[in-house]
Amino acid sequence: MIKKIILLSFLLKGLITFQLYAQSPVTVSGRIKDAEARPVEGAIVMLYRVSDSLCIKTALSEADGKYELTAIHPVPVFFTVTHQLFKEYRSGLLTPASLQSDFLLPDILLESAGEMQTQDVVITATVPFIQRKTDRIVVNPDALIGNSGTTALEVLEKSPGVQVDANGLISLRGKQGVMVLIDDKPTYLSSTDLANYLKSLPSASLATIELMTNPPAKYEAEGNAGIINIRLKKTKKEGLNGSISTSYGQGFYARSNNSLVLNYRINKFNFFTNSSFNINNSYQDLTIKRTYSSASGVLNTIFRQRTFIKKEMQSANVKFGVDYYASKKSTFGIVLSGFRNNEGHTTSNLARIYDGQSFLQNSVTAYNPSTRIFKNGAANLNYLYKLDTLGREITINTDYIGYDSRQNQSLLSNTYLPDNTFVSKTNLVSELPAAIGIWSAKIDYVMPLKKDVTFESGVKTSLVNTKNIAQFWDEENGALTVNNDFSNNFTYRENINSAYINGSKTGKRFSAQLGLRFENTQIKGIQLGNASGNNDSTFVRSYSSLFPTTYLTCNLDSASVHQLGFSYGRRIERPDYQSMNPFTYPLDRFTLYAGNPFLQPTYSHNLELSHTYKNSITTTFLFSVARNVISETIEQNTNIFYSRPGNIGKQYASGITVDAGFPITKWWTLQFHAEAIYNDFQGELYNLMLRNKGWFAYFGPVNQFQFKHQWSAELAGSIQSSVPSAQFVTIPVWGMRAAVAKQWMKGKLSTKLSINDMFYTFQPGGDIKSLYNSTAEWKSYLDTRVLTVSLSYRFSSGQTLGIRTVGGADSERTRVK
Repeated sequence: MIKKIILLSFLLKGLITFQLYAQSPVTVSGRIKDAEARPVEGAIVMLYRVSDSLCIKTALSEADGKYELTAIHPVPVFFTVTHQLFKEYRSGLLTPASLQSDFLLPDILLESAGEMQTQDVVITATVPFIQRKTDRIVVNPDALIGNSGTTALEVLEKSPGVQVDANGLISLRGKQGVMVLIDDKPTYLSSTDLANYLKSLPSASLATIELMTNPPAKYEAEGNAGIINIRLKKTKKEGLNGSISTSYGQGFYARSNNSLVLNYRINKFNFFTNSSFNINNSYQDLTIKRTYSSASGVLNTIFRQRTFIKKEMQSANVKFGVDYYASKKSTFGIVLSGFRNNEGHTTSNLARIYDGQSFLQNSVTAYNPSTRIFKNGAANLNYLYKLDTLGREITINTDYIGYDSRQNQSLLSNTYLPDNTFVSKTNLVSELPAAIGIWSAKIDYVMPLKKDVTFESGVKTSLVNTKNIAQFWDEENGALTVNNDFSNNFTYRENINSAYINGSKTGKRFSAQLGLRFENTQIKGIQLGNASGNNDSTFVRSYSSLFPTTYLTCNLDSASVHQLGFSYGRRIERPDYQSMNPFTYPLDRFTLYAGNPFLQPTYSHNLELSHTYKNSITTTFLFSVARNVISETIEQNTNIFYSRPGNIGKQYASGITVDAGFPITKWWTLQFHAEAIYNDFQGELYNLMLRNKGWFAYFGPVNQFQFKHQWSAELAGSIQSSVPSAQFVTIPVWGMRAAVAKQWMKGKLSTKLSINDMFYTFQPGGDIKSLYNSTAEWKSYLDTRVLTVSLSYRFSSGQTLGIRTVGGADSERTRVK
């Protein structure tokens, strides 16, 4: 009888559980405020199941204090709210009876931590390093101790699926052609200038990094591999609020990153600024080996070159803005920003040329000092009008961005016989001024409909004008003679007009988002030549395209244990503005760089299918095909290597990625990103067939440790196999980093110590394929092992207001060189 009662109780419990899980999940929302009823931003809401105390949902309060816990199954639960400035809040029991439909909880009032008695244990809340959303992955830089005192470029290198090569070229999941935005605004920069700009942004100024392999239709279709959107810190509270950070790093050379974030709210005005000053000194020790053979395969020449490049950069960035809240419906804003980079490169190299039997024929030494001032100024005017209280709104953005570059350099070369007898000397002096002006305007409209349906649409136009002058002189005995082989003058004009529509539907089990974008591009390039009249040419092009996007998500069960996602997007990558510039100029006597006015845009189709388990492990299967892939290419002609951008026929990419995060113990959390991608490049390049294919793998774990007395630590690393990419195959690399942090003054003051690439192993190299009767390989040693100490202090008071995203130039900035 007792056995029957026990069995009956288990059956009854199972039946109740089944009935509960069979019910549709609900959404619980509310607002978090302080004791004076002011919204609290950045509070962590964690939902726990009563039966096993397992955390099943998390949320982060927005600027207006609002939070939302979605897809909650009607089982007994409770939740906690934590914030560094307040005591922990613990809710009462939420019973299944109260979870029958969506509902709004009463406001939660947090008690200030300042009212707590001094204790050894202080409750703190942490945001995960990686958060996955329907159409993007969100990276929180502050979640990693090792990011303190570093730059935005170094934070990107640690982000899942992002690779940065020795020249600053950014790839996403093994694909080149990434568009990088700053606060939804394009940078209009080439890979080299973008890398230098990101080096000038301290990590302390970054709020989040959004990785979008298939961006929604509201974003420009630019970016074959997708979009990386870097959002800078900005808060809006009454009174004066902000943070200050400083750091010193010592590798072989020293570096320092310093930033200041301020916000001041008074009446209907809100003033905000984000500024930084940075010193970044480093080096590159590059070794190159090339071989040249006859048509029959007999080795004729061996070329070996070692180059040491000392890089010095001082940079200043500033961003200032004002928002005027004219009424509850209307907000006007203006944002002014700019930067100035003072760059200096000193390049010394020694080249030795051997015959096929490895006997030295001659040697060449070269000294190449270069200075550059690169500056930028930008202005944004924006207006937001809320049509009603249901969420209908219109946003207008107009932008102007100007770039100015002044570069001066000389290339001094000396040639010697095998016995070091001096043979000859040359000195090529150059001035390379460049200017870019960009105007853009866009209008966006958002209209929420009934039953969780939202409609969006917008239009945009942009106009770009560039002017590049190359002035070269041969110097002999102090006299300069114009060199018309390299001197040139090039102007470029581009106009892009676009429009988009986007619709989304959010359901309890199924959600969908569909979008379509139209873009028309018109370009005109004029090569004016030089005083000799050589190389005069003009090209004109016009093309239009449609870019559809699709996102589907489905909860396979009411408890959201298993979630499926699907996305599709068509993308385009246009050439950098100066990549169309047909200039040719020497990097040294044996390597020339040239532009390519015949470049065609890259078009790609990208598909992803994902599965998420318990919101902690996401597995994604991906496939993409791209045509006319834009990439750096190398041509060998008369023992000279020509580096220029070119189109490679096709790229097929397929593979799998895994993102996971879970606690090992109460004080130890593990997060990691892993991927295995198969790349296949096919095409004809300089009358040679190129077929570069193969798998590459990446694994990057991050271990985070939380100790007593507000101590924390981090141990992380990454390992990457060789990567086939266009005409190149890189070598495997790996590296480890560690950090420790201590918080003081109830979390307002933080001190951190970190070391990057502690074993000095993250050093790139590789081979070049499909060269005419020649081979080439390279190996670089970079200034990557750096010990950094940093200090940051933040102060905050007043009521938090909503943060607005402004900026209308969404793609052009990434294409400036």
